[in-house]
Amino acid sequence: MRVLGVDPGLTRCGVGVVEGVAGRPLTMIGVGVVRTPADAELGNRLVAIERGIEEWLDEHRPEVVAVERVFSQHNVSTVMGTAQASAVAMLCAARRGIPVALHTPSEVKAAVTGSGRADKAQVGAMVTRLLRLAAPPKPADAADALALAICHIWRSPAQNRLQQAVALHASKGRPS
Repeated sequence: MRVLGVDPGLTRCGVGVVEGVAGRPLTMIGVGVVRTPADAELGNRLVAIERGIEEWLDEHRPEVVAVERVFSQHNVSTVMGTAQASAVAMLCAARRGIPVALHTPSEVKAAVTGSGRADKAQVGAMVTRLLRLAAPPKPADAADALALAICHIWRSPAQNRLQQAVALHASKGRPS
């Protein structure tokens, strides 16, 4: 499975592609950051993020796009920008018919480090180790994007089984 992880942000939108299956060594295909100037008009920033994500989709042809689920923070303007960048990533994937998976920051941290409360340095260190890299990807947004892709690869088999069980249960409960 090839997954594009997206750590959404207006100034720095982390992107990373990981390939592999659960239980086997994973391979980093690419990692980077789509950047926009903080002083640019919002619409232009969103267009720049769209173009950047489209380039990653063209170049790497992922089967799934894993995006960090936006959660409530105290700083509303930060949440809004993150949500807008997240929506652009989801739109780009949906336009191509690529499934989108959303993972919370604590899910990603728990999957990669074993603790949902891990800090950025711990996530970066584990991403480096899991992907057998020489050094942690910089900036942290890039490492977080790889962590999202890893999380999805590892969690998707269990999520698929759960969805199948729910669908089977629902079909048995319907009158014929």
